[in-house]
Amino acid sequence: MDLKGITKSFSGALALDKVDFSLFAGEVHVLFGENGAGKSTLISIIAGALRPDEGRFKFRGEPMEIFSVHHARTLGISTVFQEFSLVPQLTVEENLFLGAECTNYGVLNKSVLRRRARQLLDQLGFSLKPTQHVAYLSRAEQQMVEIAKAFRSDLSVLILDEPTASLTDRETEQLFSLIEQVKERGVGVIYITHRMNEIRKIGDRISVLRDGQAVATVDANVSEEELVRLMTGRVFDQIFPSIHFQPSNTVLETKNLTTSDGAVTDVSIHVAEGEIVGLAGLVGSGKSDIARSCFGLSRIAEGEVFFDGEKTNGLPPRVMLDRGYYYVPADRRDEGLMMMRNARESMAMSALSTAELSRGFLLRRREEITRMEQFARKLNLQPPKIERIVEHYSGGNQQKILLAKSLTRKVRLYVFDEPTVGVDVGTRVAIYRFIGQLCDEGAAILLISSDLPEILYLTHRVYVMSSGTLTAELSGNDICQESVLRYCFRGEAAWDQTIPKR
Repeated sequence: MDLKGITKSFSGALALDKVDFSLFAGEVHVLFGENGAGKSTLISIIAGALRPDEGRFKFRGEPMEIFSVHHARTLGISTVFQEFSLVPQLTVEENLFLGAECTNYGVLNKSVLRRRARQLLDQLGFSLKPTQHVAYLSRAEQQMVEIAKAFRSDLSVLILDEPTASLTDRETEQLFSLIEQVKERGVGVIYITHRMNEIRKIGDRISVLRDGQAVATVDANVSEEELVRLMTGRVFDQIFPSIHFQPSNTVLETKNLTTSDGAVTDVSIHVAEGEIVGLAGLVGSGKSDIARSCFGLSRIAEGEVFFDGEKTNGLPPRVMLDRGYYYVPADRRDEGLMMMRNARESMAMSALSTAELSRGFLLRRREEITRMEQFARKLNLQPPKIERIVEHYSGGNQQKILLAKSLTRKVRLYVFDEPTVGVDVGTRVAIYRFIGQLCDEGAAILLISSDLPEILYLTHRVYVMSSGTLTAELSGNDICQESVLRYCFRGEAAWDQTIPKR
């Protein structure tokens, strides 16, 4: 595959500027760049979801124009986009073969459909039931369905956009094994990731995009410092900030907490002002369910929750928010932002009832605009246009809008659930500094993360979850890679990622 001079604009804004890109059979070509650099636009053009304004495209040496995603699939080009394209009301098997159903004379053959779905899932090593409805799957399980869809037909080109963002390390290793298998069959793989260890593990070449332009194509053994410099045009001396922990009054405490759905069993934790407490564990370990039940999003079956010394079992999110409990969800699209409204409205949404933004039933629109512009500047929102529709921002800038919401009211406890999923290195640095600054100012922070370096380098204490139960509380020198992983897996073998000592 060979692309020359690909250019694409949206409403006058240049997303791609004469980009050249090539893909060889049997290689993993990593697309690397900051959020908004043009990576998603480029793969959308290759996948047939967008048409370029200018440029030439060759496929297997022949000039080609791709008219649609369906056309691309007939050529063997399959894409797993970062944002899922599943139908929640349908089952796994129905989603897997949507548009390519198994029929007999126009009648759906459910037995063949189920058998093929089972064969595909078994081949990929995904423990999913074909008859499960997608609406009831976890985000990690939905990610598996998206990946399985890409493998349902003969592949020539496989495009993966942040495919491991919601997967456990074991599932990630399974995906890497699948990638090695398709490489051996001569399939070219385009892989988008912000994780350096993944590039080292599976990448052959890296193309770096910056501000819609192709900056360089380098071998995957390039140094991390050089890759960051190419991506951002600047050097980061330190990814993680230095944080001065000064724990004082306890803000949140749970005693023998058990949720009604069984996701959490007999968990006791506490979080104090002036510290960052980590909640570590694999996807599905129950770490997020603790914070959601304390916030009133999940029902509590047994145990007690105390916020600022008062028992708050059963209080709804509205009341907890007014008391100063702020929960930043992991899924910004479904739970955090209004994607089809502007950034100003999304940022101000949780504070419309406060005296700063309203007077009786009337909104103080001028004050709202002034304050949201201030928060956009503080988090370096790009572009800094608060009237822009949220959907039109890159993933990293959508995450900044989500974080800006937490600044709109007085907060006693900040809960950040997977705050850096799908964001680039530059945005990660900004988010880490933001969290560190909140802690230095005396806030209580609960950090829920599947990203091990975040747990190792940002936290004062760490609780480790496994299968809904608390397996360890770590502090000081005990917060290390070996300890966290041991309690995550309960002694099972974990990933081979090497992380420097804290």
